[in-house]
Amino acid sequence: MEPAPGAAGNSKLRHVEKDVLIPQIMRDRAKELCSDKVQAFTKCCQETGLLMVVKCRQENTALKDCLVGYYSDPSFYEECKAEYLKQREEYRATGIKKKRQKFTPNV
Repeated sequence: MEPAPGAAGNSKLRHVEKDVLIPQIMRDRAKELCSDKVQAFTKCCQETGLLMVVKCRQENTALKDCLVGYYSDPSFYEECKAEYLKQREEYRATGIKKKRQKFTPNV
């Protein structure tokens, strides 16, 4: 017998979970993993002002390539999905929403 939709053991995903909540985790983690490129692009934009569209192309391309690399990686999606399911299970069991911790890669 399958658990009820709101039950702690249910791993089925609703539309909003698949299309909004898990991608949000992916975006947050990808930004953290690409933080050096985010910082380079931000620094370039701050230094060049209105000319950033022209002068920061290289930094923008590097940042976009890094982020898209993570967004299009099926194993990264599964990793973020597992993280979301763990958070959801803890919330359903305790009723307490945890703040998302910053991801630190094991380097």
